[in-house]
Amino acid sequence: MALDLNGKLVVGISSRALFDLEEENKIFEEQGLEAFTKYQEEHENDILKPGTAFPLVKALHKLNCGEKQLTEIIVMSKNSTATSMRIFNSIKHYGLDISRAALVSGKSLAPYLTAFKTDLFLSASESDVQEAINANIAAGIICSNSGLPIDPDEEIEQIRIAFDGDAVIFSDESERIYQEKGVVAFAEHEEKNAKKPLPEGPFAKLLKTISVVQREFEGSEPIPIRTALVTARNAPAHERVIRTLRAWDVRIDEAFFLGGIEKSAVLKAFGAHIFFDDQTVHTEPASKLVPAARVPYKNA
Repeated sequence: MALDLNGKLVVGISSRALFDLEEENKIFEEQGLEAFTKYQEEHENDILKPGTAFPLVKALHKLNCGEKQLTEIIVMSKNSTATSMRIFNSIKHYGLDISRAALVSGKSLAPYLTAFKTDLFLSASESDVQEAINANIAAGIICSNSGLPIDPDEEIEQIRIAFDGDAVIFSDESERIYQEKGVVAFAEHEEKNAKKPLPEGPFAKLLKTISVVQREFEGSEPIPIRTALVTARNAPAHERVIRTLRAWDVRIDEAFFLGGIEKSAVLKAFGAHIFFDDQTVHTEPASKLVPAARVPYKNA
């Protein structure tokens, strides 16, 4: 019987998000595909170091226990089969529960994200993530975190995922008002529309899927996945957010309305295994303390 991906949290992960392949990518960019392929084949038994998204992927395995198989991790890469052996050898070495892959030899991954019913796609490639966002798939460009130590043996009891609000969970409608007309116009607009739910953003469906997964563990302690909203909004613009989440029947475990306060310290205190934001001004400082990914705007 074919595996049914419906009802599962499907995460597509690029090899460069899962493992540290920055040196290899440099070879590809400076010397070309042939040199990259030769290098990977010559080093296919050399185990790769964990990348930015490694802790998240390892933690997601916690959602699969006994009869509950609630998540599926799929390697989605522009590598070819010839250059992928090192990736799978490293996956086996670390004991990751990943057995499926889409290897497209330089072609676009976007059509396959839909085919695999992907809920979230993580990659270090801005163009790949942009294509995913344009195809209405929640996706983030993983920030390099060379300064962040990653212990591949660390056991993670609870997955912690943090989201920005506008242009991530919600549409960029209100964000555009803020950018074009300023904070006063933004506050007036949000107060006027406080009882009108915000339109869905690129991560709304993912948040709803996570909420469904959380309900599978009601009564358990701790629930293996915890979420946080970390937004620059403050009162009175908080009301529309709260009413929107209530209208969606979505669970958010923690919410921080920071009103311009730096997000990084809050994210560290929350212990985020990944943080999604649409602005580099937030993801760059955050990435020095926690894994972070930038969400690009959808192209018209």
